[in-house]
Amino acid sequence: MSHLFPTYNRLDMELISGEGTKVKDSDGQTYMDFIAGIAVCNLGHSPAVVKKAVEEQLDKIWHVSNLFQLSLQEEAAELLAAASGMDAVFFCNSGAEANEAAIKLAKKHTGKTKILTFKQSFHGRTFATMSATGQEKIHGGFGPLLPTFEYLPYNDVEALSKIEADDIAGIMVEVIQGEGGVIPGTETFLKEVQNKCREIGALLIIDEVQTGVGRTGVPFAYQHHGLHPDIVTAAKGLGSGFPVGAMIGRKELIQTFSPGTHGSTFGGNPLAMAAVKATLETIMDESFLSGVKSKSNTFIQSLKDKMEPLSLVKEVRGEGFMIGIQVEGEAKEAIEHLRKNGLLTLPAGPDVIRLLPPLTVTEAELEEALTILEQSLKQQTEEAVR
Repeated sequence: MSHLFPTYNRLDMELISGEGTKVKDSDGQTYMDFIAGIAVCNLGHSPAVVKKAVEEQLDKIWHVSNLFQLSLQEEAAELLAAASGMDAVFFCNSGAEANEAAIKLAKKHTGKTKILTFKQSFHGRTFATMSATGQEKIHGGFGPLLPTFEYLPYNDVEALSKIEADDIAGIMVEVIQGEGGVIPGTETFLKEVQNKCREIGALLIIDEVQTGVGRTGVPFAYQHHGLHPDIVTAAKGLGSGFPVGAMIGRKELIQTFSPGTHGSTFGGNPLAMAAVKATLETIMDESFLSGVKSKSNTFIQSLKDKMEPLSLVKEVRGEGFMIGIQVEGEAKEAIEHLRKNGLLTLPAGPDVIRLLPPLTVTEAELEEALTILEQSLKQQTEEAVR
């Protein structure tokens, strides 16, 4: 028997090595990895620049308490502040922890208690972030949720117009709903969320755990829309596989998180900070991001041209290298076809194939993936007709 709690539906395979976009399982089979640890391995598997930085830090010191000065934290925070146009950073260990910090900061700074989020959102699995998540399947079996969260329909401007300034500390939103089905927010909707925050004195909190760190071709996805959030959360691709999260905020909020108001034993660990610094120095380079934009724009258009004519496919959508292919019926059969043909993908909701390749994926690898996708979905379509 396994001594692990069965909290994951694991595939009957183990990935034992990886480099760039390619991974190998324990049977020696090689795959193209368009999961990338769920948008974590933005620089691919085993990126040399991050490996070198972590190895150098391993020879110095692994862990110290946040009671001491940590220059690597300062350097990584400066990079995040520059990339986001914001001012201060709190480091933690995950996206859920970053969202916990954002919730606490918003409530403490405003003196209000309610947080508005959106249906089909996903913000984490701690009790507060689970309560913030607008999906019933995440809530089941845990009894009453925290009562200070309310869910509005996503991309619904009319629903926003009905919000009243009733003890609302913040509105938390994803620019693209990831777990909810790779659903991009419209610019009109996102700007109205910002306007409503300003109108009622609430903080605008943008969850960039999956969309951030270059995933959509800019440092953070809100920058596509000219938004000015008060708080941004990041994790996943931030440390190239090291457990790390960050809450980024404006200078007006700094004094609210004074000594003793929040903390994390492992947050800002020197090894994680070495990985973060090396990752950010690579990804936030203008030429790197322009390459992501160019490759992803071409790939999305090719996907639309090849996939959307298939009767199985409803829509191709997304931004950068966060892409969803919505299919008729459930996506799990298509995902299994793709895996058997050498391409690893994952679902986003019941009927969406999610593609999250490393940002370092080559044009040749994208062509290879496109061929596998076209052949696999055509094959499934033909099987369904028989």
